[in-house]
Amino acid sequence: MSLSHNKARLRWACRRGMLELDVLFLPFVDEAWDDLSDQQKVDFERLLECDDPELFAWFMGHEECKDEALNAMVQHILNRVKV
Repeated sequence: MSLSHNKARLRWACRRGMLELDVLFLPFVDEAWDDLSDQQKVDFERLLECDDPELFAWFMGHEECKDEALNAMVQHILNRVKV
C-alpha cells in the first residue's frame, strides 16, 4: 500500500532528521496533499525517499535536483511557502 492511502503514515514519513525539512513537509501534507494530482502524489512520495542532505540542498537552492519530476515537486512546495 502506498503512503497516500494512509495520511497518518504519510505524515510520519514527512518527519525528517532536519527541522528545516519538517517545517516544509508537514504543513504541505496537511494543507496541499488533497489537492495534488495522482502523479504529484507519486512524485511527493518519491521525494520522501531521498536522503535529508540531498533534500536540504535542493530546498535551500544549493543544488538543483536532476530528476525533472522531483524538481517540479520541490519548486511546487517552495512556491507554496512563498505565498
